[in-house]
Amino acid sequence: MSKATTDPIEYFLEDVTHHGRNVRTHDAYRRVLTEYEAFLQDHRDVTPLTADYRDCMAWIHEIRTQHADSTIATYASYLNRFYSYLERVGRHDDNPMALVVEEMDESIETNPSRRDISIESMRAFVTGVRHPLHRAIIVALLKTGVRSGELCNLDMKDVQLDSVDTGYTLRAQLENKSNALYISPTHTFGERSGGVVRTASNKRKRETIIPIDPELEFELRRWLAIRPDTNSPAEPVFVGTADRWGERLTPDHIHHIVTEYATEAGWYRRGGGASENVTPHYFRHFFTTHLRDRTGDRGIVKYLRGDVADDIIDTYTHDWGDRIRGTYLDHIYRIT
Repeated sequence: MSKATTDPIEYFLEDVTHHGRNVRTHDAYRRVLTEYEAFLQDHRDVTPLTADYRDCMAWIHEIRTQHADSTIATYASYLNRFYSYLERVGRHDDNPMALVVEEMDESIETNPSRRDISIESMRAFVTGVRHPLHRAIIVALLKTGVRSGELCNLDMKDVQLDSVDTGYTLRAQLENKSNALYISPTHTFGERSGGVVRTASNKRKRETIIPIDPELEFELRRWLAIRPDTNSPAEPVFVGTADRWGERLTPDHIHHIVTEYATEAGWYRRGGGASENVTPHYFRHFFTTHLRDRTGDRGIVKYLRGDVADDIIDTYTHDWGDRIRGTYLDHIYRIT
């Protein structure tokens, strides 16, 4: 049995050669994939064939300390193509880099080729989601534009609901705020924050306080009424109700939940690209497009997305109740 038959990297590189890639391309793939394999062995105790989303994210986090953003994007594309190939030829059940690349892609506003879904069609989609956890997740993504990692990182102290006394002490930033979510800029994948090691990063440079409208308030209240107890000192908002009972959800769980419903709706197929597939990241695009069109205020949408600069902070945050909350509640679309 040849090494290429048993070694997934050699298996992939052999095919790269057969497809006429030049020597430089072949060597670049070999170098990156070999470094990735060594990282898995030294730090994660897994192999490329047993690695999952969290292992891939750990590698990306590691190389961020060593390379420029453009190089990281190139390396990520190499690993994504490697796993996409292994999935196609049956050597891997799925592509664990697909979600990592999706999370790295923040070019929504300049990407005109995504699927165009109307508010009415999205409303019909949400109607088909029955599970309280799944509804809370999907409605929260659609109503706030947060990233899946940011949703996973929400702790009970980050959620102010006027109609629910959770018994948890809220963050100081939510004092005197009515129905709002706090999105922290400090959580980083693999680092300790709030007493726990985080499994996702919040990519905002500044804190964001996002209003909660009546629809999202209802879904969160419904979910919190049945939310399992958790042993985490951080008290995550979104926890598992199946095999990971009471444990904080991770972005791959969110991705799985969304794409299962999207597949049933004909909005997702394995191997499809961003132009056709509906994923958690697509909901961020949906939020941006529809709220910007309804408000005509790009600054407020940038603030809510976390794409903020000092001038936007100065303009909006000193008058959050009127400038942010008032505009948001007046214009946010109905989806339930």
